[in-house]
Formats: sequence, C-alpha cells, structure tokens
Amino acid sequence: MESAEKPRMQGSGSPIQVSRILRPDDANIAGNVHGGTILKMIEEAGAIISTRHCNSQNEERCVAVLARVERTDFLSPMSIGEVAHVSAVITYTSKHSVEVQVNVMAENILNGAKRMTNRATLWYVPLSVENVNKVVKVPPMQYSSPEQQEEGRKRYEAQKLDRIETRQRNGDIIFPAINVGVTMKLMDEVAGIVAARHCKTNIVTASVDAINFHQKIEKGSVITVSGRMTFSSNKSMEIEVFVDVDHFLKSPTETAHAVTAFFTYVSLDKDGKALPIPTLKVETEDEKRRFEEGRNRYLQTKAKRMAEAMKCQ
Repeated sequence: MESAEKPRMQGSGSPIQVSRILRPDDANIAGNVHGGTILKMIEEAGAIISTRHCNSQNEERCVAVLARVERTDFLSPMSIGEVAHVSAVITYTSKHSVEVQVNVMAENILNGAKRMTNRATLWYVPLSVENVNKVVKVPPMQYSSPEQQEEGRKRYEAQKLDRIETRQRNGDIIFPAINVGVTMKLMDEVAGIVAARHCKTNIVTASVDAINFHQKIEKGSVITVSGRMTFSSNKSMEIEVFVDVDHFLKSPTETAHAVTAFFTYVSLDKDGKALPIPTLKVETEDEKRRFEEGRNRYLQTKAKRMAEAMKCQ
C-alpha cells in the first residue's frame, strides 16, 4: 500500500520528478541504500528546479547552487531494486534565494507498492554563468494564498538567523559553485563510520540537520572530511561532520572549514528494530559543552515533531 503520509508540497508550478532504480553499488555494508546516495539525488532535483525557475524570467543566464540544507529526514530505509522517485517543488523565493522542498518515494516495481522514505528542505542561490561570484536576482513565485507566503517568509527568517549563528562559529558563508551532492555523500559516509565504530552494529541515517557552506571548494583543491560524535540519547546519536578545504595551489598554508553539518543516526538489529545506543563518554569541557548543545538540538527536534504530529491529528 502507498504510505498514508502524503507529500507536503505547495509551491510554484508543477514539481519535477527524477526517478531511477537503485543498484547494488548504491548499498552500504548492511545492504540498504546509502544515505549519501539519496542526499545526492535530492540535491540534484533541487538544483534542476531552482535553475529552471531562476532562468524563467532573467535575461542573464544563471545556475542555482546549494547554499544550505535546512533538514533532511530519513523516514524509512530504501532497498536495492526499488525505484526512487525524487520530487522537488519551489515553496518560497526571496530576492536572492529559493526554498525547495523535496520528497522521496520508494516503489517496489514487482507489486507497485510505494512509501515515503525522505523529505528535505534546501535553499539555493542563483549565480551568473558569466561571473560565478555574482548573485543573480530571483524571479518571484506565485503563491496560492497570503498565508502560504507568510509561512515561507517565517521559514526564511528562521534559517537566516541560524546562518548568522553558524557564521559566528565558522566564519563567513560563501556559496559553492560545484556539485555539492558528491560532498554530501562523502560526509554521510564519514558520519556513518563514526556511528558504526561507536555502536558496532548496523546503523542508518535518521536525519541531517543544517548543512552550511562556509568556503568555496574550487577545482584542484584537496578536501578532508572528518567527524566526531557530539551527543547520544537512548535511541539516537549525533555526529558533527566537517569538510576542510586546502587551496594548496593558491596558498600552501591556507586550510579552513568549507562545510559543516550534524547527522543523526540510529542503530538497528537484524529485524530493523531500534537498539539502545551506548552512552557517549564526555570528559573535557569542550566535550561537555558540545554534548549539552547536542542535547538542546535533540530536544528542539523532538518538540517540533510532537507539534507536527498534533497538527496532523
């Protein structure tokens, strides 16, 4: 049966859909589709619809690049042999950015059954094809109601405030001009290694929270992806992932954080049931501070989910 939870999409124009069958080389060591593979497909769908919209009225040709992943929820593991249907729709536009909501459905092609596996919110910024350092103005979208526009504005302001806080921790944010889907796939792989080492069990991605870009990753640069566990509850663990970029062709000594994100993982037994997470040992003051910050993010996410569940009742 198709999932009772329908895609929550109200945006400009018709959604675009990208579909493909999942192959054995898309699997992780547990046999499920790698979370990074899904992230890459989500980003590509968002880039397509954003670029189309930004070129619909602008005379200056541009390409939409990912500025921020607001949140990605992994609702159900996807299996090899299923067809992934990735749908993207524009839900808000500001002067220089586009909000895209993406849903992923898994289809069993043997019996036609479908279920929701992922949903995500991403922000894109259009850059001029002639000058990749120039941000192009975004054409306005048509809203179905004033309420929809106001809800979008609230989301825009909220992510703007969060980016200011991130900027204070990691430096100025510069929008990337590369295929960031590959980078996100690498980040998920590193986070998965950290989680697996901690649990020594089968682990799966539960969500990705606030992927932010701080430095431009240019061709020829060397990137280093690293991760550390920051928080664990009884059923989930948070891993902070960094992508450091080394512009050694320009400056042999210049290395900085290019991308940061928080990944949440859960541990499953052979039947797919949740296992308890081993307690994370924290000793230094920095570890204790990061643990408390992670706890606050965990409680905020839990409160949001409870609020959304009450709205659906």
